[in-house]
Amino acid sequence: MTKEQFKAESSYRVSMAVVGSMLKNGMLTQKEYDKIDTIMLKKYQPILGSLLV
Repeated sequence: MTKEQFKAESSYRVSMAVVGSMLKNGMLTQKEYDKIDTIMLKKYQPILGSLLV
């Protein structure tokens, strides 16, 4: 894994951890979460993160 790939992976996971917390606390709906996840997957293109979906 290159430094760029690691950075993308980390950024995706941190972003989705925040979004996941917002979902858990009722600040987002599942539909909103899914939409954000799609956007973050396109933005960061994580190698491992996309396998966890």
